[in-house]
Amino acid sequence: MRFLIIFILLISNVFANEVPKIKNLVVNKELKTYDNVTFRDSKDKIIKLSDFQGNLVVLNFWATWCAPCKEEMPSLDSLKNNLPFKNIKIFPINIGRDDIKKSNEFFNDLNIKNLKIYYDNPKTLSKDFGLRGVPTTILFNKEGKEFARVIGSIDFTDNEFLNWIKNYN
Repeated sequence: MRFLIIFILLISNVFANEVPKIKNLVVNKELKTYDNVTFRDSKDKIIKLSDFQGNLVVLNFWATWCAPCKEEMPSLDSLKNNLPFKNIKIFPINIGRDDIKKSNEFFNDLNIKNLKIYYDNPKTLSKDFGLRGVPTTILFNKEGKEFARVIGSIDFTDNEFLNWIKNYN
């Protein structure tokens, strides 16, 4: 009987960590590390990714002209307000070279209440991360290493995604 219980527990852990069947989610076989990742807030203050180790970090790259970005941003806003993920750090980074006024209009039009606007550096993270388009979302574990990314839009309130990501929270 003990062996049956142990077997069931082991199998349930394997399935709990199983990657969700989300077509544009890419889970890294090996964790990726980056040095000196920085971006700016709306007041031009430099934000360092390394300051947020110990948290699940989401970098979401978007632009005001991007229709799929517009589609997914409300669900990203909901993720920020999702109680089991209260320690998640979400940084929506505008890489479209838009000014603060245009970026604020984008957030206001979509009724985004829980997120702040961030901007890419002139050096451009899009090159450092090898982005091929927007939206792209990069997920970092508590050690500051990239473990997955979403290429394209996603529903951040999808239960399959939420159940999977809570293993990293």
